[in-house]
Amino acid sequence: MFHNLDKLFRSKNTQHMINNAFMVLDNLYAKDLKYLNIQEYEYDYDIAVEELGLDSELIDQLLEDYVKQIINSKVIFIQHIERLKSDRVNRIKLNYTPLRDLAHKNLGVARNLRIGDAQKLLFGIMKDEDLNYISKYLDALIASAMILKPTCAYDTINLLNSENIL
Repeated sequence: MFHNLDKLFRSKNTQHMINNAFMVLDNLYAKDLKYLNIQEYEYDYDIAVEELGLDSELIDQLLEDYVKQIINSKVIFIQHIERLKSDRVNRIKLNYTPLRDLAHKNLGVARNLRIGDAQKLLFGIMKDEDLNYISKYLDALIASAMILKPTCAYDTINLLNSENIL
Protein backbone atom coordinates (compact mmCIF):
# COMPACT_ATOMS: atom_id res chain seq x y z
CA MET A 1 0.00 0.00 0.00
CA PHE A 2 2.84 2.41 0.75
CA HIS A 3 5.10 1.50 -2.17
CA ASN A 4 5.22 5.17 -3.22
CA LEU A 5 6.63 6.13 0.16
CA ASP A 6 9.18 3.33 0.08
CA LYS A 7 10.46 4.62 -3.25
CA LEU A 8 10.66 8.19 -1.94
CA PHE A 9 12.50 7.22 1.22
CA ARG A 10 15.09 5.14 -0.65
CA SER A 11 16.24 7.86 -3.07
CA LYS A 12 19.95 7.95 -3.89
CA ASN A 13 20.32 11.72 -3.74
CA THR A 14 18.28 14.90 -3.57
CA GLN A 15 17.63 15.09 -7.31
CA HIS A 16 16.56 11.45 -7.44
CA MET A 17 14.18 12.13 -4.54
CA ILE A 18 12.70 15.18 -6.28
CA ASN A 19 12.22 13.22 -9.50
CA ASN A 20 10.52 10.40 -7.61
CA ALA A 21 8.34 12.87 -5.70
CA PHE A 22 7.18 14.53 -8.92
CA MET A 23 6.46 11.10 -10.43
CA VAL A 24 4.37 10.10 -7.41
CA LEU A 25 2.42 13.35 -7.54
CA ASP A 26 1.91 13.19 -11.30
CA ASN A 27 0.49 9.67 -10.98
CA LEU A 28 -1.79 10.52 -8.06
CA TYR A 29 -2.99 13.84 -9.48
CA ALA A 30 -3.63 12.38 -12.93
CA LYS A 31 -6.05 9.79 -11.56
CA ASP A 32 -7.13 9.32 -7.97
CA LEU A 33 -6.60 12.83 -6.59
CA LYS A 34 -7.38 14.81 -9.73
CA TYR A 35 -10.53 16.25 -8.15
CA LEU A 36 -8.41 18.21 -5.63
CA ASN A 37 -7.23 20.51 -8.45
CA ILE A 38 -3.74 20.92 -7.02
CA GLN A 39 -1.78 19.50 -9.95
CA GLU A 40 -0.29 22.90 -10.77
CA TYR A 41 0.11 24.13 -7.19
CA GLU A 42 3.31 25.98 -6.31
CA TYR A 43 4.00 27.45 -2.91
CA ASP A 44 4.13 31.25 -2.90
CA TYR A 45 6.48 32.70 -0.27
CA ASP A 46 5.20 36.20 -0.95
CA ILE A 47 1.70 35.33 0.21
CA ALA A 48 3.01 33.92 3.48
CA VAL A 49 5.34 36.87 4.00
CA GLU A 50 2.59 39.41 3.32
CA GLU A 51 -0.22 37.73 5.23
CA LEU A 52 1.87 36.67 8.21
CA GLY A 53 3.99 39.81 8.40
CA LEU A 54 7.18 37.74 8.73
CA ASP A 55 10.39 38.01 6.76
CA SER A 56 11.24 35.40 4.15
CA GLU A 57 14.09 33.94 6.22
CA LEU A 58 11.72 33.11 9.07
CA ILE A 59 9.16 31.68 6.63
CA ASP A 60 11.95 29.56 5.15
CA GLN A 61 12.88 28.22 8.60
CA LEU A 62 9.24 27.50 9.44
CA LEU A 63 8.84 25.64 6.13
CA GLU A 64 11.87 23.51 6.97
CA ASP A 65 10.35 22.74 10.38
CA TYR A 66 7.09 21.78 8.65
CA VAL A 67 8.89 19.42 6.21
CA LYS A 68 10.75 17.77 9.09
CA GLN A 69 7.48 17.41 11.00
CA ILE A 70 5.70 15.77 8.04
CA ILE A 71 8.56 13.35 7.41
CA ASN A 72 8.88 12.52 11.10
CA SER A 73 5.11 11.92 11.25
CA LYS A 74 5.22 9.36 8.42
CA VAL A 75 5.75 6.41 10.73
CA ILE A 76 2.94 7.47 13.06
CA PHE A 77 0.54 8.07 10.15
CA ILE A 78 1.30 4.60 8.79
CA GLN A 79 0.87 2.99 12.21
CA HIS A 80 -2.58 4.57 12.54
CA ILE A 81 -3.59 3.47 9.03
CA GLU A 82 -2.28 -0.07 9.56
CA ARG A 83 -4.17 -0.28 12.87
CA LEU A 84 -7.37 0.77 11.11
CA LYS A 85 -6.80 -1.83 8.39
CA SER A 86 -6.24 -4.53 11.00
CA ASP A 87 -9.35 -3.49 12.93
CA ARG A 88 -11.40 -3.57 9.73
CA VAL A 89 -10.20 -7.13 8.95
CA ASN A 90 -10.96 -8.18 12.53
CA ARG A 91 -14.36 -6.49 12.43
CA ILE A 92 -13.47 -4.13 15.26
CA LYS A 93 -15.16 -0.73 15.25
CA LEU A 94 -12.81 1.69 13.49
CA ASN A 95 -11.50 4.58 15.57
CA TYR A 96 -10.18 7.28 13.25
CA THR A 97 -9.57 9.74 16.11
CA PRO A 98 -5.77 9.26 16.53
CA LEU A 99 -5.24 9.55 12.76
CA ARG A 100 -7.49 12.59 12.50
CA ASP A 101 -5.84 14.26 15.49
CA LEU A 102 -2.41 13.87 13.88
CA ALA A 103 -3.71 15.20 10.56
CA HIS A 104 -5.39 18.11 12.35
CA LYS A 105 -2.17 19.05 14.13
CA ASN A 106 -0.30 19.13 10.83
CA LEU A 107 -3.19 20.93 9.11
CA GLY A 108 -2.84 23.81 11.56
CA VAL A 109 0.79 24.29 10.57
CA ALA A 110 -0.03 24.04 6.86
CA ARG A 111 -2.78 26.66 7.25
CA ASN A 112 -0.52 28.99 9.19
CA LEU A 113 2.17 28.78 6.51
CA ARG A 114 -0.38 29.03 3.67
CA ILE A 115 0.62 25.67 2.11
CA GLY A 116 -2.43 25.14 -0.08
CA ASP A 117 -1.84 21.62 -1.37
CA ALA A 118 -1.01 20.28 2.08
CA GLN A 119 -4.19 21.81 3.46
CA LYS A 120 -6.33 19.86 0.98
CA LEU A 121 -4.40 16.63 1.51
CA LEU A 122 -4.52 16.82 5.30
CA PHE A 123 -8.21 17.70 5.18
CA GLY A 124 -8.70 14.56 3.09
CA ILE A 125 -6.88 12.46 5.67
CA MET A 126 -9.09 13.96 8.38
CA LYS A 127 -12.43 13.49 6.64
CA ASP A 128 -12.13 10.43 4.40
CA GLU A 129 -12.90 6.95 5.71
CA ASP A 130 -11.53 5.05 2.71
CA LEU A 131 -8.14 3.77 3.87
CA ASN A 132 -6.87 3.45 0.30
CA TYR A 133 -7.57 7.11 -0.32
CA ILE A 134 -6.11 8.12 3.02
CA SER A 135 -2.92 6.31 2.00
CA LYS A 136 -2.90 8.20 -1.30
CA TYR A 137 -3.35 11.51 0.50
CA LEU A 138 -0.39 10.59 2.72
CA ASP A 139 1.77 9.66 -0.28
CA ALA A 140 0.96 12.99 -1.92
CA LEU A 141 1.47 14.94 1.31
CA ILE A 142 4.95 13.56 1.84
CA ALA A 143 5.93 13.94 -1.82
CA SER A 144 4.76 17.56 -1.83
CA ALA A 145 6.68 18.28 1.39
CA MET A 146 9.82 16.85 -0.23
CA ILE A 147 9.41 19.15 -3.20
CA LEU A 148 8.79 22.15 -0.95
CA LYS A 149 12.20 21.83 0.74
CA PRO A 150 14.20 19.07 -0.98
CA THR A 151 17.53 19.40 0.81
CA CYS A 152 15.84 19.55 4.21
CA ALA A 153 13.69 16.53 3.32
CA TYR A 154 16.63 14.50 2.07
CA ASP A 155 18.75 15.33 5.14
CA THR A 156 15.86 14.47 7.48
CA ILE A 157 15.28 11.14 5.74
CA ASN A 158 18.98 10.26 5.92
CA LEU A 159 19.06 11.11 9.61
CA LEU A 160 16.01 8.97 10.31
CA ASN A 161 17.39 6.13 8.21
CA SER A 162 20.70 6.26 10.09
CA GLU A 163 18.76 5.96 13.32
CA ASN A 164 16.68 3.08 11.87
CA ILE A 165 13.46 5.02 12.48
CA LEU A 166 12.16 4.64 8.93
